[in-house]
Amino acid sequence: MHRTAADPAAETAAPGAEQLSTTASTPGARAAAPPGPFPLVPPSLAPEAAPGLRSAAARVLHANWTGTSTVPSRGLYPHQWSWDSAFIAIGLRHLSPLRAQIELETLLAAQWDDGRVPHIVFNPDVPAGAYFPGPEFWRSSADGRRAGAPEAVETSGIVQPPVHALAALLVHQADPGLSRARGFLARLRPRLAAWHRYLLECRDLGGAGLASVVHPWEQGMDNSPCWDVPLARVAPAPARSFRRADLDHGTVSDRPTDLDYGRYVRLALRYRDGGYTDRAPGTAGGPEFAVEDPAFNALLIASERALAEISAELGEPEPERPARAERLTAVLVERLWDREAGLFLCRDLRGGTGTEGAPVPERAVGGLLPLLLPDLPPEVAEALVHTARGPHFGLGGPVELVPSYDLLGTVFDPRRYWRGPAWFNTNWLLERGLRLYGEQGLAAGLRAALVETAAASGFAEYVDPYTKESCGTRDFSWTAALCLDLLSEAPVREPAAVVRTAAGHAGRWAERRAAGVRV
Repeated sequence: MHRTAADPAAETAAPGAEQLSTTASTPGARAAAPPGPFPLVPPSLAPEAAPGLRSAAARVLHANWTGTSTVPSRGLYPHQWSWDSAFIAIGLRHLSPLRAQIELETLLAAQWDDGRVPHIVFNPDVPAGAYFPGPEFWRSSADGRRAGAPEAVETSGIVQPPVHALAALLVHQADPGLSRARGFLARLRPRLAAWHRYLLECRDLGGAGLASVVHPWEQGMDNSPCWDVPLARVAPAPARSFRRADLDHGTVSDRPTDLDYGRYVRLALRYRDGGYTDRAPGTAGGPEFAVEDPAFNALLIASERALAEISAELGEPEPERPARAERLTAVLVERLWDREAGLFLCRDLRGGTGTEGAPVPERAVGGLLPLLLPDLPPEVAEALVHTARGPHFGLGGPVELVPSYDLLGTVFDPRRYWRGPAWFNTNWLLERGLRLYGEQGLAAGLRAALVETAAASGFAEYVDPYTKESCGTRDFSWTAALCLDLLSEAPVREPAAVVRTAAGHAGRWAERRAAGVRV
């Protein structure tokens, strides 16, 4: 097994993480956690079923553990994925805080010198051709040399949503004693800071302060209809020039079309052949695809707040980070909020006729995820909840889990990758946002549905939002991990400052309702 642990301490600690534990490494580490607003087991799940479900989820994570990281699934995704590892660590912290730390350390050890965290870290023991595009396609150690790609490990050259600082903070909170003894946060903080700096500086392609994605895979919701218009300008790579290994493990009707995949390949090749250099749209060598995405930026803003909490824990407060998070939230609202649609829209920086780009008129779940942010104007937060419950997403009505795309959209497909199915990570994030803004009943229902669906679907990658039939692969790691988190005795906690801010907004929201003011 190729080891990429970030330091000698991780190397010596790894063997001890092989066996999962259902308790924290430091006795009493969880005792200080305040009680959460929900029962530990959703009322619709029989209490006696919870231990069995926890054990089943733990078995999935144990089977997908490689020794230093967790693959999303053994067949379809045999390497380490960036935002997968963040969500996996959030669940692993309830089983083995040590292994959760190692998960993040392994990923960040593959960070490039320019700060980017690659979306895939390749395992050299996986046979060539088992996954496409593999290391021979990305050629990171050669073509990424100018951007500081590591020489000792092969990676992709694009990124994924920055959930990592939030994950690191939650992992630390699971066992602060172990974390401090290993210097976990002290070693990760400079890497996380460099990661955020890369996104805020090198990826501010629109010049307004928001980070842009230069490939649909970077946003994480690979096949979303939000990409249809921006992708239509991209000539696809010839079908004979690549072989899709994903179709060896997934149903054709569930996966992206060959045409879309050809465009993904073309974009990745162009970025690689340009040395993975980030340039503004419209300039020589600039990206054919450049989009400001609300979910990507909401997660960056949330992680800025988490990084501020990490710095405070280390005794080195960074007051500029919460201030930056508040400022970026304002920019997000100004630039991507659409009052008529009732949610945030992507902005296609290559679209329209001016340099500002054009909104993408598609409703996707990413447009709801800024509900994670405590500084939203009350009318925006209220509108997001209204939209989640309305006919386009149906939460608490025709569906129990929020679909990835508009139920009324002309290209809605309940089974095809990110074009309609419900995913566990986006619903986990939305549940967190609903709680933050005081929607306890709606959050409780979503929480129960997530746990029940994870159990019934065999920890599916994603599900049909109407029937909850499993799609993609089963025994999917982030599904198991987030199920564990929802069942945990240590509910996800927001920093006190975040709770106070959101509570103030929720209070003003209640006042507006009492006065009869509607969005």
